[in-house]
Amino acid sequence: MRNQFRVVDFIVDFLRRQDVGHVFGVGGANIEDLYDAIQHAESGPLGVVAKHEFSAATMADGYHRASQRVPVIAATSGAGAMNLVPGIAELRASYVPALVLIGQPPTSLDGHGSFQETSGLAGSIDAERLFGEIAVHCVRVEDPQSITESLPRALAAALDPAAPGPAVLLLPKDVQQALLPAWDAPGPPEIAVRELSSAAERERAVALLRSAGERQGVVVVAGEAVARADARPQLARLVEALGARVAVAPDAKDVFDDRDPRHLGIAGVIGTADVQEALEQASAVVLAGTRLPQMAGAGLHDHLKGSPVVCLDPRPPFLEPHEDLVRLTGPLGEEMAVLAQELTGGGAGAPASVTPGQDVRPPAAGIAPPPPGGLAHSGPLDMRTAASVVGAVLPEGATVVSDAGNTGATVIHHVGVPVGGRFIVAMGMGGMGHSFGAGIGAAFATGRRTCVFAGDGAFFMHGMEVHTAVEHRLPVTFVIFNNNSHGMCHTREQLFFSGDYTYNLFRPARIGEGAAAMFPGLDAVTATTADELRAALARAETTGSPALICVETDPTEMPPFRPFQQHAMAVGKSRPINQGVVPG
Repeated sequence: MRNQFRVVDFIVDFLRRQDVGHVFGVGGANIEDLYDAIQHAESGPLGVVAKHEFSAATMADGYHRASQRVPVIAATSGAGAMNLVPGIAELRASYVPALVLIGQPPTSLDGHGSFQETSGLAGSIDAERLFGEIAVHCVRVEDPQSITESLPRALAAALDPAAPGPAVLLLPKDVQQALLPAWDAPGPPEIAVRELSSAAERERAVALLRSAGERQGVVVVAGEAVARADARPQLARLVEALGARVAVAPDAKDVFDDRDPRHLGIAGVIGTADVQEALEQASAVVLAGTRLPQMAGAGLHDHLKGSPVVCLDPRPPFLEPHEDLVRLTGPLGEEMAVLAQELTGGGAGAPASVTPGQDVRPPAAGIAPPPPGGLAHSGPLDMRTAASVVGAVLPEGATVVSDAGNTGATVIHHVGVPVGGRFIVAMGMGGMGHSFGAGIGAAFATGRRTCVFAGDGAFFMHGMEVHTAVEHRLPVTFVIFNNNSHGMCHTREQLFFSGDYTYNLFRPARIGEGAAAMFPGLDAVTATTADELRAALARAETTGSPALICVETDPTEMPPFRPFQQHAMAVGKSRPINQGVVPG
C-alpha cells in the first residue's frame, strides 16, 4: 500500500472522479510515470497504446463523437508530441473536447540542449506556444502543487460549451514524479454556463419563420453541434414545429433520421444539386448547430446574403450580417426546445409544409438509385455497390466511420445511419487515415459493432491501427476500398489537368491477404462479389471480433462529389469516368 502520492497519481485519481474510462496514447520516457500511475490505481481508466500518436488523438475523437464522453490523450515529448499535431488540429477544428497530457524533459535540463527539448529556451521549439495555437488551452505545469488547479481548469476549458476543443497540459518528468501532500479531491470542473437568448431575439425569429412558412417554407441545415450537444430530440421537435425539411452537414449525417420523409440529404459540396435547389428556394433557412462552413454551404453564402436566416449556435455563422439574420446563441438544445414551444404554442403556429408520410426527398442527382430488386448482385464491385451492400446489413446501434477522399464521398451518400447508431467523419482537417483510430475509439466507447470505411491510401498511412483492434478484440470491421491509387488526387489530375500523366496510380497491393498474414486470427479477406462481401460481414458479426475486408475497385470511378460532376459536364471531358454500375 502506498503512503506517498505523486503528481501522476493525483492526475489518475482526478480522471477516475470525472468518470474517464480510457486514456489513448503512446508511451515514452517522459510519459511513462503516468502509465505507471494508471497501472497501480485501484480503479481508473484503461490505458490504450496506439501505434502512432495521430491515431491516439483520432481514437479520442471517435470515442467522444460516439458517446459524448470526455477522452484523454497521453504522449511523450519530442516526436511523440509533434505527431499529435494533426490529430489535435482536427479536434480543434471539429470542436471535439479532449484533455491532452504531454510529457516533457525534466525542468532542470531546460535550456541545456536536453534530448527532445521543447521548453522554448536557448533556441529550442516552444511547445507551449505551438500547442497554444492549435488547442483551446495550453499550460506548462512547472510547480507540482499547481496541478490541483491547472488540471480541473484544463478540463473546464476543453468542455467550454461555446467553443469546446482539446486542452493541453505540458508535464515535465520531474513534475510528474514530484510528491504531493494529501489533497482534497477537487469537484467537477467549473464550466461556463450560457444564457438563453433574449425574448426579443426569439420573437424576431418566430415572426420571421412564421412568415416564411406561409410562403415556400423553411429548410433546416443541421450541423455537427447537434450531435455534440446530444440534441437530436430537440432538433426533431423543432423540425416538426416548423413543418420544415432538413438537410444535414456532411459531418452531421446522424443528427436527423434519414428515413424521415422530411430528410432532404447532404448539404454542401458533397451534396446533390436537388438539395442545393431546395435550400435556394426556401423562404427561410435555419442553421441548427452549424456555422455553414464551405463543405456544408458552398454555393449558398451569396444566396443567403439577403435571405431570412435563423442561426442557432453560439458561434457566428460564416455569413455576412444582414437585417434578416437572427442569432440565438444560448445552449443549442435549450434554444431549439424553447423556439419549438413558442412556434407551436404562441399563436397561429407554423404552417406545415410537409404532410405526415409524404416523401419530399429529391432523388440523388447523377447517382442511380438501387434497382427495384435491391442489391442481389454477384458481379464485380464498385465503391457505390460495395457501400450499399455493407450499409444494408449493418446491425442496429452500429457506428459508421468514414475516411476522406473518394471513399468518404461515396460512403456519406450510400451508407445510411443504422437505427440507434452513429456516423463519424472528420471534416475539420480531413486527414487521411483518421477513420482507423476513430473507429477503434468508437468501439471502446460503445462496445458495439463499428464499421470503418477507408481507401488504400488511408490504409497505408494509419491502417496499422488494425493491430490495436486485434490486441483488444474490438468489434470493428475495416472495409478497405483498394483502387491502388490516391483516388481523389487521381480524379483531380484527370478532370482539372491534361489527364495524360499521373502521380497517384500505384502498383497493385494485396491488402486483404497481407493483413491476414500479418495478424494471425484476424479474419482478413478480399471480396470480389457482393455475395463474398455479405459472407465476410456475416462472419464478423457472428464472432464479435475485428475483421478486415478488402474490396478491389476502379480508380476511374467518379465519386458523388458535386464539383467534380459539374466540372466534367461543363468542360465535356471525353475521358470516360465510371460513375458506378447499377447492379442488375
